[in-house]
Amino acid sequence: MHTLPYWRLSGYYFFYFAFIGAFSPYFGLYLQSLSFSAWDIGLLMSQMQLMRLCAPYLWGVLADRLAQRVSVVRLAAVLSLIVFSAFFLVKSFPAMLVAMALLAFFWSAALPLVETVTFDHLRDQPGRYSRIRLWGSVGFIVAVMGTGALLDGLPLPSLLWVIVGTLTGILIYALAVPEAPAHASADEHLPVGDIVRQTRVRALFAACFMMSAAHGALYVFYSIHLADHQYNKFLVGCLWSLGVLAEIIVFFFMSDLLRQFGLRAILLLSFAAATVRFLMIGWGVDWLLVIVLAQLLHGLTFGAYHAAAIAAINRWFPGRCQARGQALYSSVSFGAGGLVGGLLSGWTWERLGAAPTYALSSAFALVGLLFVAQWVRRSDLDDVPD
Repeated sequence: MHTLPYWRLSGYYFFYFAFIGAFSPYFGLYLQSLSFSAWDIGLLMSQMQLMRLCAPYLWGVLADRLAQRVSVVRLAAVLSLIVFSAFFLVKSFPAMLVAMALLAFFWSAALPLVETVTFDHLRDQPGRYSRIRLWGSVGFIVAVMGTGALLDGLPLPSLLWVIVGTLTGILIYALAVPEAPAHASADEHLPVGDIVRQTRVRALFAACFMMSAAHGALYVFYSIHLADHQYNKFLVGCLWSLGVLAEIIVFFFMSDLLRQFGLRAILLLSFAAATVRFLMIGWGVDWLLVIVLAQLLHGLTFGAYHAAAIAAINRWFPGRCQARGQALYSSVSFGAGGLVGGLLSGWTWERLGAAPTYALSSAFALVGLLFVAQWVRRSDLDDVPD
């Protein structure tokens, strides 16, 4: 009988997203302390999305060829930790750009492979995925709150040591996670290209691109936006954590929500919530209550959206196509969408200001809503297991 390595998988997610919790909200502030411009910061931070355009698929192909997904995850963890050590030495923009690109190339390799391994361990219980994935959200909260409190009393370069700690945790759990036998499927030999040409798949990928583009300004400039309006670092951390707490609650109840409402309704609600949320952030930053409500919507704009999208991808890309399906999802959404959103936000932030930048984010989410409403039918998702 197959034993689910629940805590080893959960521990990996914990540290993987703890890295994001320490890196995404605060590394932009660290770069700002080095006197980089908003455009420079946007370009540097966008390397995390740029490398997601190609790196996950390249690493996924390597893992398929070697039939060693976990070994590739472990290699990526080692290389990420080695490359990040360069940030203790480099301060110039060209050197920082190279270091960021290399970090992003190695770091982005792992998650799609781990997602595939997790679903293979879950076998016929994919609804349990959210109960494992929620530990990633817990890791994010611990990191974002702890780092915010730490940086209120210590200089910003202390952030580098916090991030080293999270990368070390990723490596430890990468060594602990066991490989899982890949699932067999009747559709296993269906070419990936044939799957991608399906209208429902292209529409969902386009919508996922739009959702990640909508979040570009949030991940690059949200902390700076709050700091510019006299929010201290601890409160910034609390607001990030509030959003992820809402995400955890949604993950915990996701199986029940899927059964009650279905994937299409959840996707539509998530995109509608994102359309409203970014207008609230851009135009309501001076009112704490508005910002609190906007952060609570993160439970929908990321938690519900991601769980629903990844469930659809897992079903539509069967058998040995799953690793490449997850890699394509990562590349199109977090890669291409995040890159476009991050770069555009850097450009509009300097020329138009914060509120118009978040209005553009809202527009991206609205276009994503239209893609799902028009081309992803309920019948396309009826057979997606919960």
